[in-house]
Amino acid sequence: MRLHRNLVYTTIDSLNAIFNEGEYADKVVARALKKDKRWGSADRKFVAETIYEIVRWKRLYAEIAEVKEPYNRDNLWRMFAAWAVLRGYPIPDWTQLQGTPERKIKGRFDELSKNRAIKESIPDWMDALGVKELGEVVWTKEIKAQNEQAKVILRTNTLKITPDKLRARLMDANIETEYIKNQPQALVLKERANVFLTQEFKDGLFEVQDASSQLVAPLLDVKPGMRVVDTCAGAGGKTLHLASIMENKGQLIALDLYESKLNQLKLRARRNGVHNIETRVIESSKTIKKLHEKADRVLIDAPCSGLGVLKRNPDSKWKLQPEFIDNIKKVQAEVLENYSKIVKPGGKLVYATCSILPSENQEQIQKFLATESGKNFTFVEDHKILAHETGYDGFYMALLERKS
Repeated sequence: MRLHRNLVYTTIDSLNAIFNEGEYADKVVARALKKDKRWGSADRKFVAETIYEIVRWKRLYAEIAEVKEPYNRDNLWRMFAAWAVLRGYPIPDWTQLQGTPERKIKGRFDELSKNRAIKESIPDWMDALGVKELGEVVWTKEIKAQNEQAKVILRTNTLKITPDKLRARLMDANIETEYIKNQPQALVLKERANVFLTQEFKDGLFEVQDASSQLVAPLLDVKPGMRVVDTCAGAGGKTLHLASIMENKGQLIALDLYESKLNQLKLRARRNGVHNIETRVIESSKTIKKLHEKADRVLIDAPCSGLGVLKRNPDSKWKLQPEFIDNIKKVQAEVLENYSKIVKPGGKLVYATCSILPSENQEQIQKFLATESGKNFTFVEDHKILAHETGYDGFYMALLERKS
């Protein structure tokens, strides 16, 4: 086990782009992996995983290395040295790593790990918010789980293939998967692999979608032939799932504020063999008014803090600000108020977030049900999914029924 100079240099350059230039980690990693065509899979794995590890544990490594933002290159090397020592790598005699204080690094790790916010590498405000919303015991377990590496989960596109056949085809491509209990369309990879390069992905036989996210579409209880509206469709992971449950029959209207996201959805739909989706950009309140009381089913996959998916987006720990969460709660209340009007009498609505905060979840539903618009709805059920209980993403989903 030794460090290779070109891989480490790429890692340092990437960390500089993420921490100092505000770039998103996933974009930076994708670019880094294309840097040298001679790299094998082990080299690419080292680069990707090391960047994500140091982003995930940024605060811990910065405190151990005694460096403060903005980080210069020397600071980034010191953080990298802390990572390498704690991972058990022998430190090479490169100029940038000379004089690495190995014993001091281990001692500071032990000392700093007594503070939860530093140990779990989150801002103090986020730690305080987690305790306030979930309580000390649950938050301590949840934030620990949110720092574990996310599993790669596939959703079988049942318009084209069965889960058994997909599993067999992936096995032929040397990708081993396992079933997930009570989620017949989900397959979890035994070992991480770049599934986007497989022929099966190009043929639209599956999408990558977390197990928790795969519970949202079935809760909406859609049937072939219905008119269904996905109000915050984005690039359409849940829209495609709805289309497969609808067996391509009926009308599925995908709304979003951003045309670029809906264009991505169109490409994905083509690959998936989905042809019952109609995309519409929300240009004004008129887009919504035209749909009032027109839909059998409505999905509101609401914008949120994303605190349930930190394991997938570790850089959002540092990008997220408390003001954003305050503002997003107002947006959530507005979309519930406005988009609920699309549901026909007797129809159903699902409100979902990838947050674990009650204030974005069940409290939003309680407030909505107490409003004039909310009085038209009956609460049916909700699901609060925490990463430390399931091993998958943190999620919330509530099913409401409009009174006939």
